[in-house]
Amino acid sequence: MTTITVFKGDGIGPEITDAVIKVLNATNAKLEYEVFNVGAKVYEETGEYIPEKAFESYEKNKILLKSPITTPVGKGFRSLNVTLRNKYDLWANIRPAKSNPCIPTKFDNVDIVTFRENTEDLYVGKEEQIDENTVYAYKIITKKASTRIIRAAFEYCIKNNRKKLTCVHKANILKMSDGLFLHIFEDIAKEYPQIESNSLIVDNTCMQLVMHPEQFDVMVMPNLYGDIVSDLTSGLIGGLGLLPSCNKGDDYAMYEAVHGSAPDIAGKHIANPSALLLSACMMLEDLHQESVAIKIRNALNKTFEERKVLTFDLGGSASTDAFTDEIIYNIKDEVFTLRLHLRQPLEIDDFLMLKYMFHLLDMHFCLFDHSRFPIHMGILHFQEFVKDSPYQFF
Repeated sequence: MTTITVFKGDGIGPEITDAVIKVLNATNAKLEYEVFNVGAKVYEETGEYIPEKAFESYEKNKILLKSPITTPVGKGFRSLNVTLRNKYDLWANIRPAKSNPCIPTKFDNVDIVTFRENTEDLYVGKEEQIDENTVYAYKIITKKASTRIIRAAFEYCIKNNRKKLTCVHKANILKMSDGLFLHIFEDIAKEYPQIESNSLIVDNTCMQLVMHPEQFDVMVMPNLYGDIVSDLTSGLIGGLGLLPSCNKGDDYAMYEAVHGSAPDIAGKHIANPSALLLSACMMLEDLHQESVAIKIRNALNKTFEERKVLTFDLGGSASTDAFTDEIIYNIKDEVFTLRLHLRQPLEIDDFLMLKYMFHLLDMHFCLFDHSRFPIHMGILHFQEFVKDSPYQFF
């Protein structure tokens, strides 16, 4: 059993967090949770955006599942997301964007993973007002940070059988800073001859992505470009509501939905929890619970495919709770076979009793050959009904 820290965040954050935990519990994921409210509302009540106990929990568990946190635009406190990345040196931001055949989009062949350097570039937040008409912002690129994100991207290609890595930059203009990033990429690429490597200027990259996204496989880039380009890739697959994300360092990991806190719909219970749920699947895979992640993705895809219960952003009218319940129903709708060995002949009354109990538990019941019954995953509850039965279940 793994204990993780959970930050509920602002706006729709608490709603989608509750939905994701409900799904995780329905799959019997081997997880325990330490849950904290964080963000602007908590600051109004306590004077802390992130309570000290929340930091202590994360430092102990080293795994964080985080909902969106509001960041003021043009004023106020610095982004708490950036604060967390820097405080725990979460230097790699990884965002996979893959077409889902159940979601209608212009392109059906997108499969792109963006590696974004996560700790420097313009996001160091160092600005200086020179005079009342002039502000300088400092862009910082270092050999250490560039080397580790580029090498991590190459290693990801090897581990996941990806064929191509593209370096995105603006070294034609920023010849020293982006030039350093590009030169490091070219040097490291020589160590991975089995991976096709190329480089593209960031503005050309954006144009190519919206015209011919199939040419891209894995991309690596400095912080600012990664923020922009990864959001662009989400648009290719249906929007930020479908894009998972994780932030990793040497010691800590944070899995989050990258969309905003959507205060305009907060409390209306119409938010789509898919991005946070898919981020949780990335977490499960890293925790070696791959089978649970597969089960969740399959259920989510079935929900998309059936198009009966979808949230507003996906073209439906369902509430967050209804959408979540549909995913859980599709998780439990995976059929498997239970063998029944008889110590005595199966009497008709016993047969009808079993059928009725399956009905009460919302399970499918069908007799194949007097010994097999396909039922829902809720069979664990069924065992309580039959522990005193003359029939042996296993």
